[in-house]
Amino acid sequence: MDKYKLYWLLQIFGWLCFALVNLFFVSMVRGITPIQIGAYFSLAIFYFLSTHFFRFLIKNKSWLEFELTKLISHVLIAVLILSFLNTFAQIIINWVFGTLHLREDFRPLVLLANLFTSFLFYSLWSLLYFLFYFLDNYNSSLKYQARINEIKLIHLRNQLNPHFIFNALNSVRALVDENPTNAKTAITQLSNILRYSLVMDKHKTIPLSEEMNTVKDYLNLESIRFEERLKVSYDVEPKAYEYKIPPMMLQTIVENGIKHGISNLMKGGLIEIKCTIGLLDDLYIWVRNSGHLKQDKSPRKKGEGHGIANTVQRLKLIYGNRASFKIFNYGNEFVVTEIKIPKQNLNLG
Repeated sequence: MDKYKLYWLLQIFGWLCFALVNLFFVSMVRGITPIQIGAYFSLAIFYFLSTHFFRFLIKNKSWLEFELTKLISHVLIAVLILSFLNTFAQIIINWVFGTLHLREDFRPLVLLANLFTSFLFYSLWSLLYFLFYFLDNYNSSLKYQARINEIKLIHLRNQLNPHFIFNALNSVRALVDENPTNAKTAITQLSNILRYSLVMDKHKTIPLSEEMNTVKDYLNLESIRFEERLKVSYDVEPKAYEYKIPPMMLQTIVENGIKHGISNLMKGGLIEIKCTIGLLDDLYIWVRNSGHLKQDKSPRKKGEGHGIANTVQRLKLIYGNRASFKIFNYGNEFVVTEIKIPKQNLNLG
């Protein structure tokens, strides 16, 4: 179930049960009257609205990003304030329904009891809310780690397959006699790609500059194999390098363009990478490659066709609905992949 729907379901059901349980115990003592029903449901509504406002405050002020000590102090202060407001609300509700007893309800012991009870309810609500958040966040982290491990294995399998190594080594061997300097450079670029694949860490995102370095090494190496059949173009705004993206994301898209696009064309083609900043400070990445996107519904072989699906899944796990992924034909000669990365890098829930 969607987290937003689950929140509203628990919020409504929880405070409804609060009112019904109180009415049940009252009925066992002195019976139920319409006034008591109205009073307890009004108190439940106040709890409902005040806790929802508390949630709004937590999310709007980014409390979930606070350090633990700072978060605890803010929550305790907020719970104490809400408890005082709730105690005052109980007096107003009793006055409205004509059940207010000045001598009894304003005794210090009664006020302290009401304050303490309110404090317990708000504390319990806060505990459940933050417990749900941290458990959900932990679950998302486990899903992400499982997905990143799968991507890593798939990428290593694709990168280290005999066909790739054979082509790369043949390209380097051709340069050994003709241009030893370029051969050394090609070997360095190949080792950079393999090292990057092997040491890809557990971070959800990495600087765009690191990903671009690997992509450039990969395309430079492929340029040796394709020679003049491969043309490469880069257009990256300087500010774009301040952003972070999921590791191997751009690399996967570029490899996909080479494998399914340019390698199938007799005359070769173009790989164009463009990174710009949108009006809302989102990062837009465009990869345009020669080729044509086929709507192939036939079953894929095991181990094939996971690149795009895994990229979409990672974007969803890290950014939620704030990121987007599109791939489409641009005319009859090009395929465009468009990715939007939000300014804030992590999905906090």
